[in-house]
Amino acid sequence: MNQANIMAQMRKMQQEMTKAQEELAETVVTGNAGGEAVRVEMSCDHRVKAVKIAAEAIDPDDAETLEDLIVVACNDALKKADEATQSRMGQVTGGLRIPGLS
Repeated sequence: MNQANIMAQMRKMQQEMTKAQEELAETVVTGNAGGEAVRVEMSCDHRVKAVKIAAEAIDPDDAETLEDLIVVACNDALKKADEATQSRMGQVTGGLRIPGLS
């Protein structure tokens, strides 16, 4: 394989990676906690889009439990976003591990 072919393949992969990153920025995952008492919607570029809290999860005398549920839901959304990113980028790179990519 000559150097021109390698460079062309690298440019194509870079274009595909850019497209994948744009798609992931628009892909929204949902993290849940407490049987969906708390839901966090997050894009795969880790931007929180919405936080939804069921009325029954709000207890003025127990804010700590609600805080914990929010943390769990955020971490669940982060995990799902990272999994979606790894899956999508794996399609582009053919499973090749590239430093700096999730």
